Amino acid sequence: MIVIHHNPDCGTSRNVLAIIEASGEKPVVIEYLKDGWTRAQLLGLFAAAGLSPRAALRETKSPAKELGLLEPGVSDAAILAAMLDHPVLVNRPIVCSPKGVRLCRPSELVLDLLERLPPGPLYKESGEMIIDEKGKRIG
Repeated sequence: MIVIHHNPDCGTSRNVLAIIEASGEKPVVIEYLKDGWTRAQLLGLFAAAGLSPRAALRETKSPAKELGLLEPGVSDAAILAAMLDHPVLVNRPIVCSPKGVRLCRPSELVLDLLERLPPGPLYKESGEMIIDEKGKRIG
């Protein structure tokens, strides 16, 4: 079972979802901008992925700067509290699979979480090939 914390407006998130589906998986899709986050959920995801709230903070196309979260010395607790109030502050997509939990940015990081690679050719959102025509991973 694979779970993706997904933002359908994000090209990277859409690409990661497409890669998962191309591998033959039918992931559980959680649109976190609609559903929001719980403190326990974020703490669990960050611990499993080896991320701190600061490392998982989306700095661009979010209110992080306006909220003062990019300033040095802002605590992880303050960032986490802001993420609960503003779900868009969490970088995406975060993918959970039996192989682990990872912030899949860039999108090819999801390949490490899959049981089988999707057939190629497969490209990331920038147009760069990540799986060739023979189904071999590039890079």
